[in-house]
Amino acid sequence: MTPELRQARPSDAPEVAAIMFGWMRETPWLHQRYSRNEMLHFARLMIDRNWVTLALTDHVAGMLARDCDVVHALYVSEPGRGLGKRLLDHAKGCRPTLTLWTHQANTPARRFYLREGFAEVERTDGTGNDDHLPDIRFAWEQKVAA
Repeated sequence: MTPELRQARPSDAPEVAAIMFGWMRETPWLHQRYSRNEMLHFARLMIDRNWVTLALTDHVAGMLARDCDVVHALYVSEPGRGLGKRLLDHAKGCRPTLTLWTHQANTPARRFYLREGFAEVERTDGTGNDDHLPDIRFAWEQKVAA
């Protein structure tokens, strides 16, 4: 079943926050910096800014937050079902270039972005991000037919 994509509404904030909070809670190398309420506030902020696209099955199963060409967040509650690819393909259809950051420790995400045509353009020691963990900036550019 192909998931439906739609823009998030304010009423979706609890489900968006639950996906993000669940991933953070289940990731052993990530410090638990944010509470469930802080995640809810962050989800509402991104939705209010009109950044969030949802992947819906019979519930909110994934989300991508994008401001212009910057992907701020991509989370799915059901990995391996193609939801992240579907959301990312949608974002690629909206912009000729995209950039995003992921933690160096997030090996599945790094493999996913490389497989989806992103290239690594920068690595940091993490001093500039909220988690203070080494990270990588990836970039994607739409291929122009010759």
